[in-house]
Amino acid sequence: MIDVDGYLAVLGVARPSAPSAGALHALHRAQVERVAYECLDIHLGRPTGIGADESVARIVRGRGGYCFHLNGAFGALLSALGFDVTRHRAGVQSTADAPAGATGNHLALTVRLGDERWLVDTGLGDGLHEPLPLREGSHIQGPFTYGLTHSVAAPGGWRLIHDPRGSFTAMDFAPDPVDLPSFTAEHARLSTSPDSGFVRVLTAQRRDAKGVDVLRGCVLRRIDEAGTAEQILQTADEWYAALTGLFGLDLGDVDAAERTRLWHKVRAAHEEWEAGGRA
Repeated sequence: MIDVDGYLAVLGVARPSAPSAGALHALHRAQVERVAYECLDIHLGRPTGIGADESVARIVRGRGGYCFHLNGAFGALLSALGFDVTRHRAGVQSTADAPAGATGNHLALTVRLGDERWLVDTGLGDGLHEPLPLREGSHIQGPFTYGLTHSVAAPGGWRLIHDPRGSFTAMDFAPDPVDLPSFTAEHARLSTSPDSGFVRVLTAQRRDAKGVDVLRGCVLRRIDEAGTAEQILQTADEWYAALTGLFGLDLGDVDAAERTRLWHKVRAAHEEWEAGGRA
C-alpha cells in the first residue's frame, strides 16, 4: 500500500475520476516539475531501497531519487489510480560509444489507454516532460527534440533518442514486463560502486515545460531555448539554497555536521575536476 493522497498532495494534482490521457499527462508533468531527480543520499552515506512504498514515502517527505525510485513510485501511483502500467527492463546509453540495449541500469514504464500505448518516464533527469505515444517519430518538448523508434539492441522493444543537448544519447527498453525487485542488484551497484556516475558526482535535476535545471557537483546549469547558462556555486550557502529552493528538496533530516561534511566533499571533488581540466 502507498500513500496515494499524500503523493497527490505533493504533486498538486486532484485524484482523477478515471484513467485518461489528460490525467496521465497532468500527473507526469507534475511529477517531473515537483519531484527532483537526485542522488543526495548516496553522498550522505544513507542506503536506500527501491520498494514502491519506500520510494513514495521519500517523495511525500520532500525528496526524490533516480529512476528506480522515481519510476518505481510513479508506476505504483498510476496503478493505484487504475492505469494499466507495465514496467520494463531498460538501459540508458550514456554516450554514443557506450553499449546500447536494455542493460538493466534503468526502469522504464509504459501505460495502455484503450488502443494507445504511452512511454512514461519520470526518471531520466533532463528527459521527458510529458508522456510520448509509443509510435515511431519525433517529438518536441521545450528545447529538446526526442526520437522514438523500434530498438535494434533490445529486439521487440523501443529506443528513445535524446536531443544532442541532453545528458545521455538514448534509452532502450525490452518488451517484456518485469517487477521492481529485479532491479535490486543493479541499484546496489549504482549506489555503491566507485565506477557509478551517481557515486562519482552528486546531481540534482528538475524538468519544466521550458527546459531543465541541472546541478552536477558545484556547477549549476539552466538549459532552455535561449541556450545554456552556467554558474559555479562557490559557497555552502549558495549550494544548499539551490538544493532546497530551485530543486525543492527537504533537508530537514540533514544536521549541521552532515551539511558541512557533504559540502567539503562536493567542493573538493569540484576542485579536483577543475584541476584535471574539467574532464
